[in-house]
Order: sequence, then C-alpha cells, then structure tokens
Amino acid sequence: MTKCKNSPGFRGHRFPPAIIEHAVWLYFRFSLSLWDVEDLLAERGIIVSYETIRFWVVKFGRQYAKSIRRNRPQVGDKWHLDEVVISIRGKKHWLWRAVDQRGQSLEILVQSRRNTKTAKRFMRKLMKQYGVPRVMITDKLRSYGAAKRNLAPGLEHRSHKGLNNAAEVSHKPTRRRERVMGRFKSPRQAQQFLSAHDQINVLFRPRRHQLSAKTYRRARSDAFAVWHDITCENAIG
Repeated sequence: MTKCKNSPGFRGHRFPPAIIEHAVWLYFRFSLSLWDVEDLLAERGIIVSYETIRFWVVKFGRQYAKSIRRNRPQVGDKWHLDEVVISIRGKKHWLWRAVDQRGQSLEILVQSRRNTKTAKRFMRKLMKQYGVPRVMITDKLRSYGAAKRNLAPGLEHRSHKGLNNAAEVSHKPTRRRERVMGRFKSPRQAQQFLSAHDQINVLFRPRRHQLSAKTYRRARSDAFAVWHDITCENAIG
C-alpha cells in the first residue's frame, strides 16, 4: 500500500488514503467483485462494507483515472477505433472505444446506436482532446468513413478488419468485468465505470508477451510509481 498523510481531501472518511487507494486498485486491476475486495481487506484485519468500497470506487476511481490521463505520455498518431455490443437491462447498446498503436486507451463512448451520427460524435470527442491523428484504422463499418469525410477529409483511413486487432483485443477486459458485475445497470453507469477502468487497468497491463522478464518488471515498477504519485496527489488535493 502507498503511504500518504491524511489530508483535507479525505476529510469525512474514516479510513486513511492508503486503504482507500488499495481497495480501488484491487477492484480495477483485477476482475474482482466488491464482495471479493471486502474479503481481501478483511483478511488484513480491515473491516469495511462492500457499499463503502462501491462509494470509493465511484468517487476516487474517477479522480485517479483523470490524473493518469493527464500525466501519461503523449498519445500515438495512429488510432484504432472499434465498437462492440453490450447488454444493459436486456437492451442492446454499443461501446465505442479508441486506442493508439501502443495500446493506450484514448476514449470510450456508450451509445444505443451504431450509425454515422454516433461515429461522428465519438470522433469529434476524440479530436477535440487529441487533435487529428495521422492514420485512423477501423473495421468495415461505413459510418466511420462518412464521419471522417465530414470531420477530417484529409485523414488517412484504413478500413480493414484484419488491421484492427489492437482495438478488438482492448475489449477483452471489458468482457471479463461484465461477467463479474452481472452486466451493467445503465448506460451512465457503464460509461463512468469503463472510463475509469480503461485508464487504471491499462496502466498495469504492459504488453507482457512482447517484453523480457526484466523489462516487464521495470514496467511494473514504473506503473506502481505512477500509481503512488497520483493517489498521493489526490490525497493531498
């Protein structure tokens, strides 16, 4: 656990920042339920209810993810965009996700439609934050091309399912979380949870299969250093 002094940012919380950030880390890093995190903390002698952990996850998860997004390296110039269906209260919705060539999660958007209007909304949101990329890679959905012609006519667009593995692989952690959580309860809840989950989870998931053991351990140590910095920053803020 990190060790940060208590501060006005945690006024009103019975537990110190080190316990709160550890609970949040466990929940987002691993495919655990709130009850699993409650049991893991109880094994350490920390008695806290799963409802309190849920509150920490919502409040501090969002803050930590925002800090990770702000402090991460500059995003790449090649974006992979993809959309996958998710079920919310028995209704079909679409999770739109963008990652760069290094696997960094750029943005997600939960919508009830899979059309040009939604593609344009998603791409406009991306370009407002990061500018226009050098290359955009998507599957065969024509809505991407229509949106691109309207927003960035000069942008190189490669539309080929075989080239978009990076985006498709990025959906796997979402599928695991869906099963653990018993599916999402509302589009807003899915948007809020996945916006935080993408940033925190990717921080601790370097491409291990591409790294030597020594390089992976260094990347893991770097991730913990970043996590320590952003959790202490939020404890002090």
